[in-house]
Amino acid sequence: MTRVAAVDCGTNSIRLLVADADPATGELVELDRRMTIVRLGQGVDRTGRLAPEALERTFAACREYAGIIERHGAERLRFVATSASRDAENRDEFVRGVVDILGVEPEVITGDQEAEFSFTGATKELTGRADLARPFLVVDIGGGSTEFVVGSEHVSAARSVDVGCVRMTERHLVRDGVVSDPPTEKQIAAMRADIEAALDLAEETVPLRAAHTLVGLAGSVTTVSAIAQDLPEYDSAAIHHSRVSHDRVREITEHLLRSTHAERAAIPSLHPGHVDVIGAGALILLAIMERIGAQEVVVSEHDILDGIAWSVA
Repeated sequence: MTRVAAVDCGTNSIRLLVADADPATGELVELDRRMTIVRLGQGVDRTGRLAPEALERTFAACREYAGIIERHGAERLRFVATSASRDAENRDEFVRGVVDILGVEPEVITGDQEAEFSFTGATKELTGRADLARPFLVVDIGGGSTEFVVGSEHVSAARSVDVGCVRMTERHLVRDGVVSDPPTEKQIAAMRADIEAALDLAEETVPLRAAHTLVGLAGSVTTVSAIAQDLPEYDSAAIHHSRVSHDRVREITEHLLRSTHAERAAIPSLHPGHVDVIGAGALILLAIMERIGAQEVVVSEHDILDGIAWSVA
């Protein structure tokens, strides 16, 4: 066993996994997994820069994670940064801060690398399941981008497109700095058109409809599962490998897009950092399911973070 630490810094959240990994057996024993909403991508779509307050929130989380990594005695650490830090003009400031705190340079990976890690993390436990037909379509709906990966044992095609729950919310649902509460039909239609255009782009290189099992990752998908199960609080064990039907996803999406901030905030399993962006995230999932004719989505709590851990091991 090798004790490894993986950090995934996305547009909306930063996450840590500390685990013991055995590449020979394919076993990954989780020691600590946590997420902090930092909104690193705040305003990036509009300004092209990482906001000072977003950087400070991210660095505060990094300081917390540094203590956890040290306590567990992880032998190796890999820090991967995704969409927001890939797009920003001042990403050097972000890199310097992470190096000062954690002692490693964040790898600003490409969308294709991001997709590869997501696929490995999501499917390593599923490949032996007789009840799940291959190939898989793994969909990782992030804050700034969504990754599409098709494969069986290995990736056969992948594409990253610039639609995510934060990017869609900021682009279509924010007026004068305030999120529409609830959004208008016109705003929802514009957001849906953007998502459909991104799906067209993804289909140029990834045969989305060739997949037999849809696997959904990240906060928007796991939150939809939590709502579908009416969980009294967020419960990773109940969410991991749960299945949510297309009809239930549609019902939940319509409800979220009709609800006010206060109504969404009252959902017990919904993380406070997702309250304003979950409607957009659910709509992305629904549009994907409708595009490929998926009757259900298999929800995975294991994702890019687990893929990063395996790459270190």
